[in-house]
Amino acid sequence: MSSEGAPPSNKGRRLIKINAITQARLIEALLDGTMSMQELAEHTGLHLVTVQRYTKELHRAGAAFICQWEKDVRGRDAIRIYKLGRGRDAKREKLTAAQRQARSRQKRRAIEFATIWR
Repeated sequence: MSSEGAPPSNKGRRLIKINAITQARLIEALLDGTMSMQELAEHTGLHLVTVQRYTKELHRAGAAFICQWEKDVRGRDAIRIYKLGRGRDAKREKLTAAQRQARSRQKRRAIEFATIWR
């Protein structure tokens, strides 16, 4: 038998499982329920897509829930904050049709006002 297919010898070396460490950091951060997915990615060193997949699967399995929503740049509830454990998902705040229309009119007036004073 040749030693070409044999795994390298790890005798005397400490093996560090990077995946296990990053998953442990992710779970530890999810216990608090205060970080967005972007912040979780920065905290753990995992890629954003990986964090999104992990949290989505934890949510689907019932091991995590959405404890709150943060506003994005446009003021919409779009950023999920997950927390580890069982619980009910937080409700998203939605604008009524009248509120959306009023906001649209206000933007239109601001643009017209800005173009007049140029």
